[in-house]
Amino acid sequence: MILAVTPSWARDAARRAPPEPDRFTDRQILRGFLAVALGAEYSSAPSDRIRRFEGPVRVFVDAAGAPAELRPARLATVDDVVAEIGRGVAHLDIAGTPERASANLTVLVVTQRSLPAAVGAVFGRARAKDMLRRLEPQCVSGLSRDASQRILQAVVVLAADVSDFDFRDCAIEEILQALGPINDTAAVPWTMFNDAVRTGRFRRYDRYLLGLLYHPRMRAGLTRAEAAATARAVLPAVRAAVDGEAPGGPS
Repeated sequence: MILAVTPSWARDAARRAPPEPDRFTDRQILRGFLAVALGAEYSSAPSDRIRRFEGPVRVFVDAAGAPAELRPARLATVDDVVAEIGRGVAHLDIAGTPERASANLTVLVVTQRSLPAAVGAVFGRARAKDMLRRLEPQCVSGLSRDASQRILQAVVVLAADVSDFDFRDCAIEEILQALGPINDTAAVPWTMFNDAVRTGRFRRYDRYLLGLLYHPRMRAGLTRAEAAATARAVLPAVRAAVDGEAPGGPS
């Protein structure tokens, strides 16, 4: 199991993301992709290979643990985030499902007070206890994978009783990380995978990163060298998809 954690103290101290430049260089995009798609800070097994879903992603949202007065708004936000990700990532088939049994990505919406118990129930008490003591997170995601690094199941735990901005920011980041890019990086200022930055939106830079990860030529299990070569080869097509350019446009 690999975990992604956003500490509450990091979120409190984080700044709004800087404006994106008119155009990112290939080097800026590829550097960010390799930083988040490989490695993981909280992993129970080696993880320096590409990991991703290799089929449709179906998202079930369980908000029974959320305060009743917040539940409709939080459900609507998660639904909106899933739809936004689906629109923003070519070749990724992601959608909500009303059936828990058919889901391979489950989102649990709980209170801040009950979040530690929810995290412990999902990820194991011993591991969760150490992580929660050190980081005091507002949101957590984790995923399990097979020997080929294909994601089998993913879980996201979100605290409902935070500000609307914090909830949406957490939901976008953790759902994206549950899709595979679970490694945080402090080296890239435009990505929401940087704990020092808050975006509240699925911005263009992160669409490039997810577009690379879910391009048909990228596969679970690729090594760093293989992933780098594949990313360089498909980047023009990913740019075209994200920017709405015709294939063969400027790169």
